[in-house]
Amino acid sequence: QVQLVESGGGLVQAGGSLRLSCAASGLTFSNYAMGWFRQAPGKEREFVAGISWNGGRTEYVDSVKGRFTISRDNTKNTVSLQLNSLKPEDTAVYYCAAGSYYYRRGLNDYDYWGQGTQVTVSS
Repeated sequence: QVQLVESGGGLVQAGGSLRLSCAASGLTFSNYAMGWFRQAPGKEREFVAGISWNGGRTEYVDSVKGRFTISRDNTKNTVSLQLNSLKPEDTAVYYCAAGSYYYRRGLNDYDYWGQGTQVTVSS
């Protein structure tokens, strides 16, 4: 049974930082590209960042470039998202997902999903 479990969300002031982590089990982690998505209230879930199976390539949505950094540790089966210079518009539930291509941004491009972790940025 595949499980992706996110952690690290919370409440932070604008300009602050958070580090999200996602622990994977039940799959051969190094065979998968990993992605982070987010869903704000009343909005569709959107792609935030993706990373290739070996961490060599990354992809970001324009709104987070230079502020967020995705990374992975295949020895620990974890993928992380460092969130810096947070803005109120970054408030959302953040999800990690496993798929085949790190640059794909569609929900259907990912096979497995976590339950999400809430990030709230106050102004």
